Amino acid sequence: MCGRFVITQPDAAMARLFAAVPSNDLPPVPNYNVCPTNPVAVVTSEGASRRLRPMRWGFIPHWYDTPSDGPLLINARAETLAEKPAFRAAARARRCLVPADGFFEWSKGEDGRRLPWYIHRADGAPIAMAGIWQDWDGGDARLTTVAIVTTRANRAMASIHHRMPVSIAQPDWPLWLGEAGKGAAALMDPPAEDTLAMHRVGMAVNSNRASGPTLIEPLKD
Repeated sequence: MCGRFVITQPDAAMARLFAAVPSNDLPPVPNYNVCPTNPVAVVTSEGASRRLRPMRWGFIPHWYDTPSDGPLLINARAETLAEKPAFRAAARARRCLVPADGFFEWSKGEDGRRLPWYIHRADGAPIAMAGIWQDWDGGDARLTTVAIVTTRANRAMASIHHRMPVSIAQPDWPLWLGEAGKGAAALMDPPAEDTLAMHRVGMAVNSNRASGPTLIEPLKD
């Protein structure tokens, strides 16, 4: 799964990387501890252009009467994306990319404690996590919401957790965004073993109130 992530890249840099027009109300960066329900910057394709725009992390199905009317849907499983009533329409027509420097995951220690890890691209480039999005209209409240698509872990990641975000390689961005025809389902396999690097970090990130660059520093022996 993906329950926390990191984004430090300036809006202008992300807009250039994704060839997108940035909105003027993007969430502040850097954010070393992006949590569910936070606003996040998301890349969408709209006609002949791309936009970098804010969305609430936590997908709200159209039948929810309030944002808290059911489970908080921060992730969507790749294996059932096209079948689940909450996600299938968005999987066909509203796919997006969620930029991140990296994400956190937790393994379980021998004493049962949750041990945090920071996972990032080995080459230092941003990760383009696959997402799906939807507008939710609650009358007085209107929200644009996103879920991150997850898949089975590759062998390197499996030692920490059995799930991981789907990451889309740059040549495949047009296909995932719906700009290059059909076939996006083929992009949801785990990445190659050497794509990601990972290291243990301190326990501070176990709190959703923690912040700052020390959260991603390698744990000292």
